[in-house]
Amino acid sequence: MTAPRLEIDVGAIAHNARTLVDRLAGRGISVTGVTKAVLGDAEIVQALIRSGVRTLGDSRVENLETMRTAGIETRMALIRSPMLSQVDRVVRAADVSFNTEMRIIAALSSAAGRRRTTHGIVLMVELGDLREGIMPADLLTAAADVHRLPDLRLVGIGTNLACRSGVVPDDEKMAELSALARAVEAALGVTLEVVSGGNSANLGWALGPGTVGRIDDLRIGEAILLGHDPLDRRPIAGLRTDAFTIVAEVIESRIKPSLPWGRTAQTAFGEPVAAVDIGSRAQTILALGQQDTDPLGLEPPTGTTILGASSDHLIVTSDSSVSVGAELRFRPNYSALLRAMTSPTVAKVFVPSPDLSTAGSPAG
Repeated sequence: MTAPRLEIDVGAIAHNARTLVDRLAGRGISVTGVTKAVLGDAEIVQALIRSGVRTLGDSRVENLETMRTAGIETRMALIRSPMLSQVDRVVRAADVSFNTEMRIIAALSSAAGRRRTTHGIVLMVELGDLREGIMPADLLTAAADVHRLPDLRLVGIGTNLACRSGVVPDDEKMAELSALARAVEAALGVTLEVVSGGNSANLGWALGPGTVGRIDDLRIGEAILLGHDPLDRRPIAGLRTDAFTIVAEVIESRIKPSLPWGRTAQTAFGEPVAAVDIGSRAQTILALGQQDTDPLGLEPPTGTTILGASSDHLIVTSDSSVSVGAELRFRPNYSALLRAMTSPTVAKVFVPSPDLSTAGSPAG
């Protein structure tokens, strides 16, 4: 089998999606399944739909178009603010888009009018993470402006936390978003369909003991795909963490000194040289590099330590010798998965889900 490759267990993804859909439904919260890390892959998307996901969210209009071309008719949302240059494509591919800029929203209105359709708008509110969002004091004005534009429908409001600045979604933040939703509804005399509280980082709050208020939607990607909580990257109980494996082939295996020799400068990626003299050691090079994945996001097999990476090479050392032609298997984090899935030189291979009925509980 070719390498490097990303092995994908759709059964594990489906298990995680179904588990979270069921758990959140008990709290009155629906799941928007985020597909950006898998580029809208039809097989994975169909697994989400079979698991009860009713809305798909992606940050790239190209991925939404891929899903439409594959014949997927499920409700779709563009969850990154649209580019002004892509409004016609957004209206064609997405039922809803998440927005902050009135100039873009007005362009979406015109694009929807040209297509004789109605496009849904979710207004994103800034609650402290300092990524995208309208300031809370400006939300009512923005909502009223959207409400007046033709061929648009104000579907809801949302926020994003635990991303750029790592601000934790907690009772206080979600209560603030709920209050803003009620204020918009009272001011405009409408009922918002969507109050989107955030992403996988909200799960600890959403499944906790508090009240959820008006929050009725979460945009879930990492937890479904990797089974982790983004706040601390720990496994979520009951979810599987083995849906994706990156496999790389050994192209060199030798004993080498632990310190470079000669005058040193920056590495190929502008990093300082960091090495400790521990004598000669077994050094293994795999055909996998920065162009293929994020080496810092790889969890190596037991007994193996990652020493460094170039654009084309991953250098490791192992407790036991590794032969040229052998394969090593790594568990990716979200960053490594995202880059590997995007790379055209990493093969994507679907593998059967293991039978866990006699092997104990799923990982995590």
